Amino acid sequence: MNRALPVVRLRVPTDEDAVAWHRAFDDPDVMEFHGGRSAELSAYEELTARQRRHDAEHGFCLWTMLDRDDRVIGFTGAQPWPQDWGPKGEIEIGWRLGREHWGRGYATAAARMTLERVRAAGVPGVVAMVDARNARSIAITERLGMRLAEVFTTPRSQREGRCYRLTW
Repeated sequence: MNRALPVVRLRVPTDEDAVAWHRAFDDPDVMEFHGGRSAELSAYEELTARQRRHDAEHGFCLWTMLDRDDRVIGFTGAQPWPQDWGPKGEIEIGWRLGREHWGRGYATAAARMTLERVRAAGVPGVVAMVDARNARSIAITERLGMRLAEVFTTPRSQREGRCYRLTW
């Protein structure tokens, strides 16, 4: 069954979005695969500033995701892989939503928009690094047409992760 995807809009994150991201992600369920606990507000302030730089330099970033009523519901987008392990030099696509917005198609709709934008920026393909237990994100990668490229153990958590890849 294919259902219609919701209306979603993406924008370069603002200073105010750091507060909105902090509020939306301050939930153990949201952070389960991202360290297990909420980050401090200062981490989101740094992240939104870094994303503005990425957008200026690359033409893409982790954009703030807005619903039909222009409420901040999370982020999605792409950025250079930031670690010294894994797919160094590649562009990673990712998403994170506030818990109340799960299961409605927002992440899939926004990720599809991200693919269009990175393609237009001349990026030849993307990867998605996903915790092997994160069935919801794995389902999104599959809906995007991504294929499993590698299984790995994450250095810090020692958990199984998966690298999905899509080239065009």
